[in-house]
Amino acid sequence: MSASDKIALDDQARAILRGNDRGGYTVPTDGLYPYQWNWDSAFAAWGFATFDIDRAWEEVETLLSGQWPSGMVPHILFHREDPGYFPGPDVWGASNGPIPSSGISQPPVAAPFMRAIWEQDRAAGEARLRALLPKLVAWHRWFMRWRNRDGMIFIAHPWEAGRDNCADWDSAMAMIDPVGVGEYTRRDTSHVNPEMRPTKEDYDRYIWLVQRGRRMGWDDATMAADWPFQVADPTMTFILLRAHRDLADMLEALGEARGEVDAWIREMEEGALRLRNPETGFFDAINLATMEHTGHLTSASYLNWYAGIEDDAMLGHLEHCFETVRYPVPSLAVTSPDFNPKRYWRGPTWGIMNALIGIGLKDMGHAGHAETLRDLTAGLIAEHGFAEYFDPQTGGAAGGGTFTWTAAVWLAWATPSQGDS
Repeated sequence: MSASDKIALDDQARAILRGNDRGGYTVPTDGLYPYQWNWDSAFAAWGFATFDIDRAWEEVETLLSGQWPSGMVPHILFHREDPGYFPGPDVWGASNGPIPSSGISQPPVAAPFMRAIWEQDRAAGEARLRALLPKLVAWHRWFMRWRNRDGMIFIAHPWEAGRDNCADWDSAMAMIDPVGVGEYTRRDTSHVNPEMRPTKEDYDRYIWLVQRGRRMGWDDATMAADWPFQVADPTMTFILLRAHRDLADMLEALGEARGEVDAWIREMEEGALRLRNPETGFFDAINLATMEHTGHLTSASYLNWYAGIEDDAMLGHLEHCFETVRYPVPSLAVTSPDFNPKRYWRGPTWGIMNALIGIGLKDMGHAGHAETLRDLTAGLIAEHGFAEYFDPQTGGAAGGGTFTWTAAVWLAWATPSQGDS
């Protein structure tokens, strides 16, 4: 890549972040997603930190300003009205927090990215970090109380994992009969080819679960008495374990007690190993209703290194992936009968997952594998743009365009500028 191409892509990525900025928070992309999404926002802060550190802090401050008294940080904050979006605040009916929101959370990548921001802004950022740390502790405590099963973190809705239509949820979703869900009009399929989005059968179940949560007032104790959907998730488990480690280190650096978080780390180090499928040897999800592994090798399976867990078998799977897919890492293995290269989380490659996998690989001493993945991702974005996700076989852009978190991944991880001295 020439120096001029690199500069042009860096500039384009910054322009995407600025263009999706709505004043204190960033939308994932214009039109398709008009609100503040939880883990999208944390990625946005990571990207902003490469050129506007104050704006990076502001992003996470706005995200955590929507925290519920329970400690939960919602997966969507509805800062402004957008009547065309479905499901909006009227459907969720969640008035539990200070800002209209959804009633579920998302993968807590905020702590790792806040640590990255603070490490660039130690002196000036200390006061801001001190103000935010109690909120992070409360959010992590919420996960350990309400989404913890033997050290594994489960999801109560497919949207909570951020991997909406992943094959990992199929067996648990099949146990739900979405009777009475009623008629509704989706927004995503009016902006994006329906062949790239979850099916109506999936969406009926998503909305059924939302309607159930609303009837229960999104009260954790009430909902926990009868969970209709519980899947122990490698996304949530590995990311929360990593987030605990970063949270504990930040607490210690600021002279705060870390004992509670260290206890969570020990519990989850044991729990995460339960996600290893004894038949396949890779990490996958577990349907807690049946206690059966789902049997799907996904991009989330490779987050073990991000969590600080070494695994030789997973390294072998990754090397095979590098050999068989032009643009790894697909969200579902190409050998799966359920693989679809364009349908959301059933095959496409996502820059965000590659970044987390790559960070984990580098942290665990696999620098060569990390650099290979980074180079492939950089080439993918350079050739096919800042799309939401990509066809792993052709690189074809899919989903939304000018996407915030893909731009952030470019700036903070994939761009060749990160290798400049």
